[in-house]
Amino acid sequence: MKILVIQGPNLNILGHRDPRIYGPITLDQIHSNMQEFAKQNNVEIDFFQSNFEGEIIDKIQECIGGEYQGVIINPGAYSHTSIAIADAIASAGVPVVEVHLSNIFAREEFRRTSYTGAASAGVITGFGAFGYHLALISVLQILNEIQAVKDAQAKNQ
Repeated sequence: MKILVIQGPNLNILGHRDPRIYGPITLDQIHSNMQEFAKQNNVEIDFFQSNFEGEIIDKIQECIGGEYQGVIINPGAYSHTSIAIADAIASAGVPVVEVHLSNIFAREEFRRTSYTGAASAGVITGFGAFGYHLALISVLQILNEIQAVKDAQAKNQ
């Protein structure tokens, strides 16, 4: 099983970017923690970060009939502005879980709407770096449930 983690704009400067909101942990540390959990669960995980909307869309589109069974995405500010990324998520053909370090519902009004979250299977927000761990567990659970349904259908045929 292979999971793709997509990080949006400004997440490459975690640890330096307003630690009161986003915490002191760096993106490399988040990825290292995720990698360790993935190994323990026999899951491969790839990481991608971009500050460019089109690159994020291209990466999501790679999931269509591709090598990834699920996606974790933190679209950053694009959550609140990008219908194009939301459309890509809706077309991905794999479960997508959105994650945010901060609680977007406790912040400015414009951050309380997530177009990308509405297209995702679920949104985890406000748990800091631990949110990525929760997102990985969530994707694995969704994939396990999908497989259980397929197994039950095959058994009943």
